Amino acid sequence: MAQSLCLSQATLTDGTVCDVVISDGLISRINPCGVSQQADETIDLSKHILSVGLVEPHAHLDKAFLADRIKNPTGDLSGAINGLEEVRNTLTYEDILERSVRALTLLSRNGVTSVRTHADTTREGGLTSVLALLEAKRQCAHFINVQVAMLLQWPITGIEGADIRAIAKDAVQAGVDVVGACPHLDADPQAAIEWMLELAMQSGLPLDLHADENLRTDSSDLETLADMVLSQGISLHANASHCVSLSTRSIADIERISQKAAVAGISVTVLPHTNLYLQGREHVSNIPRAIAPISTLRKHGVIVAAGADNLQDPFNVVGRGDPMETASLLVMASHQSVHDAFKLVSEHASHVVHRQSQSIAVGQPANLVAIPATTVRESIAMGPPDRIVVYGGVVMTEEKRNRK
Repeated sequence: MAQSLCLSQATLTDGTVCDVVISDGLISRINPCGVSQQADETIDLSKHILSVGLVEPHAHLDKAFLADRIKNPTGDLSGAINGLEEVRNTLTYEDILERSVRALTLLSRNGVTSVRTHADTTREGGLTSVLALLEAKRQCAHFINVQVAMLLQWPITGIEGADIRAIAKDAVQAGVDVVGACPHLDADPQAAIEWMLELAMQSGLPLDLHADENLRTDSSDLETLADMVLSQGISLHANASHCVSLSTRSIADIERISQKAAVAGISVTVLPHTNLYLQGREHVSNIPRAIAPISTLRKHGVIVAAGADNLQDPFNVVGRGDPMETASLLVMASHQSVHDAFKLVSEHASHVVHRQSQSIAVGQPANLVAIPATTVRESIAMGPPDRIVVYGGVVMTEEKRNRK
């Protein structure tokens, strides 16, 4: 029988101070401080903020830690893509597996209990990234929940895309958790979205598109996806990541597209690290912030999450694998309150990945993080290390993470 655990004198994100008791991997009791808990182990969390586990809704762990191996002299999206293709043949299964496990361990140390990682699914690389990340998922399942999403090469459409469409079906057979692609890079974005939507429906998998990852005012992936979902009456777990171009549109356009996305049930994941790094380099004045309009999207009922996207690779040469860093960028670059920023990397990110939000409540899974800080604001501002991470009711240590 699993031992019970009491997290005593914990300060929740709403300021409540309480004792949280965990049994059999679930939160079994939430009591006022000092009430007898009769737990097998007690951890004093005074001067800690206790939260549901943080969630990374959009990562590329097959590319993690490649910043010193790949050049991107232009610093933009095309430069990163070109640099990656130049070394694609060096990205072996073993190499990808080692780096992705290292990245998952880093995320776990920072309090991430769930992550969705995209896997390059290409003509040259085949399913190498997919298979390596599925193995990383297996090896790390005891300390972090991993979803693997295919990131399909373009073009998907036309005669030229026939082999890519075949690879996509192979990825589904291999066991990916999510289907996805970059329609804005396809010669026919609308047809690409239509095909990916059909693949998601046929496979019964969620859809997560890299959508409108540019600053063109005519880019319309999000609206096209919403129109298709609404016109066909589709019920689907769908997410649009990036949506950078939405920030360039008129207020009327932003309002209209936000309303459509909300009614269609499409969530949006914003990715400030990579988009601030890659986008807008052609501008010398009035440089855009290159982040989707979070507040307007949320005002109309769109679930918005935030992630870090790339981790020290040519698409983002920095990054610490820490959602508190993401939250800090949201506060500074997107004018989000500290509490809203925190929700975008925890509760809302969980909704994007798992279609339901986590909460600290009796009966909920005990996937939690205790951050040494006295307020939510301080936890974001300082991003302190030495976090106490609980996954499946077990307090994680390096020894436990390293267990194969």
